[in-house]
Amino acid sequence: MSNIASAIVRRLVIIIPYSWLLIFFLIPFFIVFRISVSETAVAMPPYVPVFALSEGFAAFWEKVSQFSLDNYVWLTQDALYLNAYLSSVVIAGISTFFTLLIAYPIAYGMAQAPRSIRSTLLMLVILPFWTSFLIRVYAWISILKPEGLLNQLLLSVGIIDHPLIILNTNTAIYIGIVYSYLPFMVLPLYSALEKMDGTLTEAAQDLGCTPIRAFWRVTFPLSIPGVVAGCMLVFIPAVGEFVIPDLLGGSETLMIGKTLWNEFNANRDWPVSSAVAAILLLILVVPIVLFQNAQAKAESRDR
Repeated sequence: MSNIASAIVRRLVIIIPYSWLLIFFLIPFFIVFRISVSETAVAMPPYVPVFALSEGFAAFWEKVSQFSLDNYVWLTQDALYLNAYLSSVVIAGISTFFTLLIAYPIAYGMAQAPRSIRSTLLMLVILPFWTSFLIRVYAWISILKPEGLLNQLLLSVGIIDHPLIILNTNTAIYIGIVYSYLPFMVLPLYSALEKMDGTLTEAAQDLGCTPIRAFWRVTFPLSIPGVVAGCMLVFIPAVGEFVIPDLLGGSETLMIGKTLWNEFNANRDWPVSSAVAAILLLILVVPIVLFQNAQAKAESRDR
């Protein structure tokens, strides 16, 4: 009886995450893909579906051959979308790099701190989540604008002679993304560093390594899983970010999130906007799957 119960528990452990992916990933993606192969129409909703599940599976399979990929072809013919994808990847990559540079010392300091205050430091990292994301981004407008707090501080101490133009530039977007997603980088890094055996670093130094060399030879390699997890948690949402570029970026800021919003709301071209979203999802998912497969093969070889 215990064997049957354990088998049921194992199956439930497997079924629950796959059911979650089916309900909240595959079904929404299918809906988006269905709209992306539809035709634009002056109606509500503003598209003509290629097929409807209410017609039955026979009609569905009949219309599969009639799918039109014209919306996807259109994306390849307009340089706006390619530039938006590339710009989003570049901005997200640079933001992720700076987030890692800032988060690693914070996580390392937390991991080296006395255990009695680690929970307090962890709470301070999570504390910004208690405030609305939108309000926190809006606050940076008051800080970065020409007459804002940052320029007033720099002018008062004599570092600059005239206000810096930071708001409505890519620099403001970098600042907003790094600030907003910093906890997502700190938490996995702290988890990896906190579990590390400190005697390994001491042994490396006893064998002649300097503290810096011991860090690069021992500490950093052991924290790679946290680095990868943190970079993914920052890079993936940053690529499709809309709020930060819209509020802190300028009119010339080109990111796929803003392009998607314009197609969906301003142009009311739901099929094209759905095609944009589907390609964006593939851009993010495919590298993750390839990386996980490579990591699994590497782990199997190590065993």
